[in-house]
Amino acid sequence: MLQNFDDVQKLGKDNLDLAMKSFGSVSKGVQAIAVEVADYSKKSFEEGTATAEKLFGAKTLDKAVEIQSEYFKHAYEGFVAQATKIGELYADLAKETYKPYESLIGKLPNGK
Repeated sequence: MLQNFDDVQKLGKDNLDLAMKSFGSVSKGVQAIAVEVADYSKKSFEEGTATAEKLFGAKTLDKAVEIQSEYFKHAYEGFVAQATKIGELYADLAKETYKPYESLIGKLPNGK
């Protein structure tokens, strides 16, 4: 009976260790994503402000349209690049969160 209690206690400790490793991975991943989003937001705001200043200084309608078109093109390209980067960070987060449990999956009776 005492041996079973020790086994249960060890299993509980192992599971707690796995959960803590997983939570650590989640914390790091979410922090990295938050930093990326904050940096992108700041950069986007600065570019938008600079473009607004250029628009106010435009002497002709053609120049204003050119500035605006250039801004939209650059903003779209930046958004696509950022969305790709954030997607990769989320994929990495999922992989890192799952890693501690890989050893546990291998211990299952079916091995899968």
